[in-house]
Amino acid sequence: MFTGIIEELGSVERLDSLPTGARLRIRCRQVISDIQKGASIAVSGVCLTVAGFDAGSFSADVSPETLQRSSLGDLRTGAPVNLERALTPSGRLGGHLVQGHIDGTGEFLGLEPLGDDNWWLKVRIPGEIERYVVVKGSIAIDGISLTVASLDQDSLTAAIVPLTYRGTTLGSRRPGDRVNLECDILAKYVEKLLAAREGTPPALTMDRLRDLGF
Repeated sequence: MFTGIIEELGSVERLDSLPTGARLRIRCRQVISDIQKGASIAVSGVCLTVAGFDAGSFSADVSPETLQRSSLGDLRTGAPVNLERALTPSGRLGGHLVQGHIDGTGEFLGLEPLGDDNWWLKVRIPGEIERYVVVKGSIAIDGISLTVASLDQDSLTAAIVPLTYRGTTLGSRRPGDRVNLECDILAKYVEKLLAAREGTPPALTMDRLRDLGF
């Protein structure tokens, strides 16, 4: 579990294709200060498991599913990536609960300058994701926890403050780039619960309660 608060900008050292999936090596410093094999690190919003590491980098295997669903397969040597270690029980939840499970990719449309290094971000989102996005709700874009400022048909906007602009990959994005999107998990649970209510649930009897373990 993550918070969407980026700890460090890393860079791609190499991305090697494998018979199934790929192996990604990331050069970084801060997120490997307490690293161990098997640890989880979010790379531009994608939760990856550390397969190996040394003094200045770590490697992780990327499954075919992840390559298909996210933008990790677009990465090239030297490309910047957002990095965040998994949340500890005693940590502060500065953003929102982020799983690192990408729902799909959107299209980076641009950053409009607002002055004093504040920006207005616009991203096109696919229809299957749009239904989970609400104004003033949370969304993770490339692993960055952001608040949705507005929705306009197939796109969303969000305000980017100077710290976020300088400390993430947003400043290096260009129109047309794919960005990883993860919706608020609560929206997906609510959708499933509401869909279940449209059916005919079994009557709540004493026998039913016993079957459920009560």
